[in-house]
Amino acid sequence: MKKIITVLLLTLSVTAFAQNKAKTLLNEVSAKVKSYSNISIDFKYVLENTAENIKQQTKGDVVMEGEKYRLNILGVTRLFDGKKLYSISLEDEEVTVTSDSDSEEDSVTPSKMLSFYEDGYTYATDIEQNINGRKIQYVKLTPIDSNSEIKSILLGIDKQTKHIYNLIQVGKNGTKTTLTVNSFKTNEPLSKSLFTFDANKYKDFYINNLD
Repeated sequence: MKKIITVLLLTLSVTAFAQNKAKTLLNEVSAKVKSYSNISIDFKYVLENTAENIKQQTKGDVVMEGEKYRLNILGVTRLFDGKKLYSISLEDEEVTVTSDSDSEEDSVTPSKMLSFYEDGYTYATDIEQNINGRKIQYVKLTPIDSNSEIKSILLGIDKQTKHIYNLIQVGKNGTKTTLTVNSFKTNEPLSKSLFTFDANKYKDFYINNLD
């Protein structure tokens, strides 16, 4: 019985240490992100589901300033001005307008991509990898909500810069999405109209207002 209690206490101590270490690292990442006036990221996005024989790979870019963002991916521009979200499809010549950028609770939208982990997850340190000379520490996040469509998330963090290197999300349906940051720029001069929707540019487009 004493051995069982000792092993149990040791396990709890190791778990608590892993959680505290992970929390400290995530707090450092959060503080670093919040110190920037804006962030520009180029990234690679991969979606895989082996059971369904699906593999989709693409590149994208996003500029974030506070809650505002401009995201380009899969031929669609998603522009959030702080109040409304404009999804602009050049191919379909259509603009969809909504008032909520976080309509899907489980979605990791650009405005919270670098801080989504602050609420709703338990976390612990995972493996550390050396990638192209960079030490990447992974933190495993598990949703507190048992009804979440997300099974787990691995967040790779550059230990030197405290920037997020990649995000690997595994869904309960077996789908794995991986977002890898190719370039990370901060505090760049931005156009005043970058996060403003200019209706004059889309006069011939169908405007689908969902509000």
